[in-house]
Amino acid sequence: MYYHGVDYVTGFVLAGGKSSRMGQDKAFLQLGGRTLLAHALELANAATGNAWIVGRAEKFAAFGPVVEDIYPGCGPLAGIQAALARTRTDLNLITAVDMPFLQAEFLNYLIAQARASKAVVVVPAAAGGLQPLCAVYRSDFAEVAEQSLRAGKNKIDALFAEVRTRVIQQPELERNGFGEEMFRNLNNEKDWQEARLKLSAQ
Repeated sequence: MYYHGVDYVTGFVLAGGKSSRMGQDKAFLQLGGRTLLAHALELANAATGNAWIVGRAEKFAAFGPVVEDIYPGCGPLAGIQAALARTRTDLNLITAVDMPFLQAEFLNYLIAQARASKAVVVVPAAAGGLQPLCAVYRSDFAEVAEQSLRAGKNKIDALFAEVRTRVIQQPELERNGFGEEMFRNLNNEKDWQEARLKLSAQ
């Protein structure tokens, strides 16, 4: 069921990447006894109560409701645009499928900051840059994203200067007990093996 208003948030897990560097679909990699997709959906559902997969329906429909890219082949910005074009809520949590160290507590904090702000985007800065694939976007960002995609410009960060953006800087993250390790994503076999070792050591 959909709701209107800022009190409700929809979660979207971006799972449509080509995984070319990994050599297999990252969404279905096993880590800690479950797939990255299952883990990401669990986190998004816990934070929002309403989580969707952004990717191809033929691949993901068995695992939850799916939104397909309107501009396929244009990277994560196309996934964000597709999600925001479909949503019925003002606030929308966007996460990537390959961030297994994200903490539910942080997603709750991120959403709370978005609710308290008039910003169109609330995004953390960590690990040397912004983290646009772990951020909250208001539905208004769909228009900005679509204009950029139509112009052949697929870079997400470049659009933040065009809208009101609240950046959660590293000192704020640290004050609240959140480390930059959370934003580590899995791009290749080495990353995956390191993540498996890290989890097994915990």
